[in-house]
Amino acid sequence: MDNSLLWSKILERIKNEINSLSYQTWFEETKLYDLSKGVARIIVPYALHKDHLANNYKKLINSCFIDEIGEQVELEFLIQEDIIDENIEDKRIEIQEENIYDKNFKFESNLNKKYTFDNFIVGNSNRFAQAAALAVAEKPGETYNPLFIYGNSGLGKTHLMHAIGNYIEKNSNKKVLYVTSETFVSEFVEITKKQENKSNFEYIDFFKQKYRNIDVLIIDDIQFLAGATESQKEFFHTFNNLYGENKQIIISSDRSPNDLKVFEDRLRTRFSWGLPVNIYPPDFDLKVAILKKRIIGEQVTTEIPDQVIEYMASNIGTDIRQLEGSVNRLMAYSTMMGADIDLNLAIEALKDYVNAGFSEKNDVSRVQKIVAEYFKISIEDLKSKKRNADIAFPRQIAMYLCRKLTDESFPKIGIEFGGKDHSTVMHSCEKIAQEIENNKGLAEVIDKLEKDIRN
Repeated sequence: MDNSLLWSKILERIKNEINSLSYQTWFEETKLYDLSKGVARIIVPYALHKDHLANNYKKLINSCFIDEIGEQVELEFLIQEDIIDENIEDKRIEIQEENIYDKNFKFESNLNKKYTFDNFIVGNSNRFAQAAALAVAEKPGETYNPLFIYGNSGLGKTHLMHAIGNYIEKNSNKKVLYVTSETFVSEFVEITKKQENKSNFEYIDFFKQKYRNIDVLIIDDIQFLAGATESQKEFFHTFNNLYGENKQIIISSDRSPNDLKVFEDRLRTRFSWGLPVNIYPPDFDLKVAILKKRIIGEQVTTEIPDQVIEYMASNIGTDIRQLEGSVNRLMAYSTMMGADIDLNLAIEALKDYVNAGFSEKNDVSRVQKIVAEYFKISIEDLKSKKRNADIAFPRQIAMYLCRKLTDESFPKIGIEFGGKDHSTVMHSCEKIAQEIENNKGLAEVIDKLEKDIRN
């Protein structure tokens, strides 16, 4: 009897012994990897399944094996990442001459050529970060390795990272790779998706060549690696491989290494080995300089009075992308109204920007605040590990609304709720979406919360 058929029969027996919710949660996505020498190796979707099945269902599973094959087996629970490297060396030799990724893969640095040191505007808030970035660009792998740049979104971290990469490519023959952490995770996940495909070993070779056969690795928004436990492990090995060969590593995050509490200690420690540098929000003078540079770059022929530029710098937040976007808004409004730019026109054109201040957007914090107030609990409760219904249900609703009303990813939302795994967020969103269809009262509550959040 093949493994697939045997496991199907065992699952059928298990289904008859436990309730449907437990079966769907713990068994539905499992499969028998192999059965050899009295050891049955079972693949499960997440690491938490391994301990739960071993502690709670081992006796039941063994009983089913005895019924089917007439003998007891030793059980071993694996996630797919656990078996990725099995026999890989032997297989690599077999495919070395016919590696399809070696033949077809064209290396791309992914660098944006428009981001350079020349067009990075320097002020008091980012001067140290710019100096550190230039030092790394001039001597990659020799100083400040890794370079860890952190600060709020929209302050220029990504610009600096691309500037480093572009400088190195221009002044050396070193191979530079820029990726976001989400790209790293998605490409690592492809390995597990191809597990049963004969090209899996080729893809593993491709993955490891891409991330380890380089001179400079630039990885953006590392905080999104939180919750992706197996991807963190792979990044740890990639980091060690590059660092051990004096290859430069550059990382960015929205928080310092010490604040990445949901990361493994061994990773957080390595992030601090080189030089962590903070980019602070721009002060008034830097915002004025950024606006003037943007105006010159847009080749604006209409004169914009200093009074207007100062008004914009004083009233439009600290996100540099939004600050630059306000120039486009002002110019478009002036053209449509057929009027010269003065302070009154700027106030009218940018009233939505100024009134909202960009801090009142439907961000995760706002959703948490409104949901907590409605259910008369604290934001700390939403972020806690408490599982009682009067906390867990509002938490699921808040996660659902965060996903619906913001642009944040599942991993990012998980981080904001106390470091929850992205799969927990996905489950919460799916559960609330299903219940809304069948529960009119809940649908009305969600509708009210949405209106409060949007207002």
